[in-house]
Amino acid sequence: MVVSDSDASGGEQEQDGGTGRKPESPSRPVTAAARRERRATARPAGKSAARADDKTRPAGKSGEKSAPDAKGAPTPKRDQKPKKASVFARLVRFIREVWAELRKVIWPNRKQMVTYTIVVLAFVVFMVGLVSVLDLAFKWGIGKIFG
Repeated sequence: MVVSDSDASGGEQEQDGGTGRKPESPSRPVTAAARRERRATARPAGKSAARADDKTRPAGKSGEKSAPDAKGAPTPKRDQKPKKASVFARLVRFIREVWAELRKVIWPNRKQMVTYTIVVLAFVVFMVGLVSVLDLAFKWGIGKIFG
């Protein structure tokens, strides 16, 4: 059975009685501008009205200077190098971050560790055997050709 895109949309024609009209629910916007407009109309009135009346928010490029870490702050110049913390402070920060990452690790229990070790050792033994066999085969082949 072949299904076209119009058939796969959930049977809209059956829902509206087969009259060919579009369903009453709005369709999904196709363009980015239409999506932005739909989002703007879907916001609660209190939230958008509060944003419009909020005088503490930065006005964008109206000439007001905002805090250096605020959104909308100018990007620092490339030739300006940020101040580095001392070597000791950076080392302490590194150790703290490493410790935090190690706390996130789910460590294997003893049974899992034994299983993983056996699997790794078996794989290493297999690869050593394979490389040894290939080495002997190439040695024999080169000996026959050039020997």
